[in-house]
Amino acid sequence: MGPRVDTTTRTAAVEVRGAEFEPQPSAPAGVFWRFWAGSLVSRLGDQVTGVALPLIAVLTLHATAWQVGLVTGAGYLAWLLVGLPAGVLVHRLPLRGTQVAADLVRGLAVASVPVAAALGVLGLPQLVAVALLNGLASVVFDVGNSTFLPSIVPKEELTARNSLLSGTSAATELAGPSLGGVLVQLVGGAAAMVLDAVSYLASAALLRSLPRAERPAGRPVGAGMREQIREGWHFVTRHPVIGPCTADATAVNLVGGGLMTLTPVFLVDTLDATAATVGALMAVGGLGSLIGAALTPRIVSRVGSGGALRWAALTSALFTFLLPAAGSGWAALVYAVGNAGFSAGVVVTTVVARTHRQAHTPPVLLPRVMATVRFVSWGAIPVGALLAGAASTAWGPRTALLLLAVCSLAGPVILAASPIRRLRDLA
Repeated sequence: MGPRVDTTTRTAAVEVRGAEFEPQPSAPAGVFWRFWAGSLVSRLGDQVTGVALPLIAVLTLHATAWQVGLVTGAGYLAWLLVGLPAGVLVHRLPLRGTQVAADLVRGLAVASVPVAAALGVLGLPQLVAVALLNGLASVVFDVGNSTFLPSIVPKEELTARNSLLSGTSAATELAGPSLGGVLVQLVGGAAAMVLDAVSYLASAALLRSLPRAERPAGRPVGAGMREQIREGWHFVTRHPVIGPCTADATAVNLVGGGLMTLTPVFLVDTLDATAATVGALMAVGGLGSLIGAALTPRIVSRVGSGGALRWAALTSALFTFLLPAAGSGWAALVYAVGNAGFSAGVVVTTVVARTHRQAHTPPVLLPRVMATVRFVSWGAIPVGALLAGAASTAWGPRTALLLLAVCSLAGPVILAASPIRRLRDLA
């Protein structure tokens, strides 16, 4: 075992006055399960839209790969626009009310698509606008969600609860795309998005029933928004574990953004797949995520959180090389295997890294740290989406997928070059 690295405030060079580090009393079990149920219905709708929105662009509006990249990238561009201020806003505003408001905004944005389609005025600019508005609300919602969890779950249960939430997300990734593909084929993409609008309303109702989250004790030294953002940024970039994990997540999301653009184009235009088949092949990624989430606690117990992080990063990268090797008919299953393996590895690294952040970040800094990590890592998604669209236009979808596979090797290289390479456990 390599030398242990102190991953608390000693290495972060961020001063915090009055922050309390003692674990908060755990909330009643029913609170977590309502929180879980809200996440479940919201993510199921997300997955339907994740298939329906690009398929609307491809099948209804006959969009090019570059235009699909605009739709895909717009949703994640929000992290570059408001990702850093979101951490400060979540710390200042009522957490539960902010999450409910974000759900309502997303529901209204998504509902505008079937309305515009019924009126015969749906166009690509609206799809881009809906993706962007949905993304802006999701930025605030996701930062709030990650901040809310440690307030209702004891620290020793975070890995198990994060694994459960990731498993739930994986289950929706398994069911959602298949459901979305079938709905698009049966009733059309715009009508399929009604399900997502309903899911946001249901999520808002469930979150509204939760108790108000207690604010972390103490206050940051910097009273202004710029100073508070800077403190969160310095904590992340100077931390020997959170910093490299963020860089790895950024590399993974660059590839993930490219896959969001290339998958519908490659499967429909190159492999001649139907909408239902596209949904099924994308859903296999959810199966891989489900397996990865279920195995994460066991993997961490066997090889440590550091070992799990390194091996999962390498595994996910290697599986991406199967994607461009897929063919038509039964050979499309090669794409399914690659997608499942990539997703499984990504979920393991996500659960391990997120749990470490939640358990080893001072409570008063947690919203800003989560926002900073998402800003950097999720900000790579629109970049990957646009670059993949440009590469596909220039050289074709299969060559663009191969280039993405090569880029995926950056993640394990980053971890191997960091202090994490010597750690069995991150803490």
